[in-house]
Amino acid sequence: MALNFAFVDGKFNGSTLSILGRNASGVFRFARGYAQARTRKFNLRTGDAVVEYNVYVFHY
Repeated sequence: MALNFAFVDGKFNGSTLSILGRNASGVFRFARGYAQARTRKFNLRTGDAVVEYNVYVFHY
């Protein structure tokens, strides 16, 4: 699974961040960090889930 975040406003406008990927741009190009996932809701019948991610990014 890969998550991609594109920042379109504010301080990080034009930057992208990939979780479990190797591509990033802008200020996150050489960033390091980790993500913590927590399942908030899961529907056994459909397999749908709501997952909360806390992402910690360290960049220079």
